[in-house]
Amino acid sequence: MEKRISIIGLNLSVFLFMFGVGLIVPLLPQKIITLTGSLKTVGYLASAFAVPFVLLQFPIGRLSDRYGCRRFLVAGYLICSASGLIYCVSNTQEMIFFGRLLQGIGEAPLWALAPALLSMLYPAAKGKVIGAYNASLHLGLTLGSGFGILMAGVLVKNEPFVLFALSGLLGAFLIFVTVKDPRAEGSGVETALDTGGLKKILAYPGILAVFSGIILYGAGYGISLTVLPGFLIQEKGFTQAQIGGFFTLFYIGISLSQIITGPVSDRHGRTKTMILGLFMITAGLGMFPGRDGWGIYPWLFLASCGLGVFCVSALSWLNNAVADSLKGTISGAFYLFWGIGFFTGPAALGMFGKAARGFTGFHVLAMLFLLQALVQWGLGYGSGKIGLGRKSDFD
Repeated sequence: MEKRISIIGLNLSVFLFMFGVGLIVPLLPQKIITLTGSLKTVGYLASAFAVPFVLLQFPIGRLSDRYGCRRFLVAGYLICSASGLIYCVSNTQEMIFFGRLLQGIGEAPLWALAPALLSMLYPAAKGKVIGAYNASLHLGLTLGSGFGILMAGVLVKNEPFVLFALSGLLGAFLIFVTVKDPRAEGSGVETALDTGGLKKILAYPGILAVFSGIILYGAGYGISLTVLPGFLIQEKGFTQAQIGGFFTLFYIGISLSQIITGPVSDRHGRTKTMILGLFMITAGLGMFPGRDGWGIYPWLFLASCGLGVFCVSALSWLNNAVADSLKGTISGAFYLFWGIGFFTGPAALGMFGKAARGFTGFHVLAMLFLLQALVQWGLGYGSGKIGLGRKSDFD
């Protein structure tokens, strides 16, 4: 019963919080423009969030393995709630950037530690529960954005930021009262994570291969939110309404595919579903540039589903490859490598696409995903040990 209450609390808290995120993300650029009268500083909003989010993934994962995940999840929601209050009272761009910095700090544990905790609570069904959690996250973001559009004339001034702050506060409360960490919290005892143990993990070819796929996954995710919409507008003549349709399909594809793939990966093996996801992304990114109008949507939807399939499979695979004492560390490493791809991929493709009118750039990216699939297929990953005290089931 405690496990079921914990998973309900984790999913409900992240759904409500991401609903709040969906409300405010479209408003922050306008708030910056209103204060500065310039578009130049808008781009820094992403950086102010991204830098702490990426840099803190591994340290927070390591600390959670020592002290437990629950307290860091509660702290993350409270920090995000504080950032919402700062947005409410901000009258300078510096205050907005400070709020965005806090939001990046607060969200770091929410993405990584909850999957780590779920994999310990449900070791035999980690794909299913991690997929449901990630789907709840993306569903909240999608519905929050849609609700913000529908209520644009009703929610004025600081009301969305107040709702965002309340969503963080409610998330902290739900985690505090519903979630149980299977490890003893606050013991302060060192875990198996030492320099030698970490080197053994990173020295395993299968894990390195998965991490390279995660970098590509992050690049594909970031490109889908930045370069791809620009390509659709400039090269395919998409309207803003059509771009909105693309984003809706993107989030639905990622959410739905994770819900479906999680249980499948538990039954049939995560390596198979990882490779399937990579092939789906390859097909979607490789085929859509040659299509026009409505013919583009099915291929982009296939690519977004592939991203979701790979995400839940890779995250479950990594959590299955290490002992419980390293769940937080390995999940933090997942989002560290994801962040590397997320913030370098769009810039790289943007520069390449500018020289080749975008078309060749997406085909090159598709070929990289295909190469990644072939590498993982070739490695095979039977079963083995990574020297941390138990056999790891590399499925």
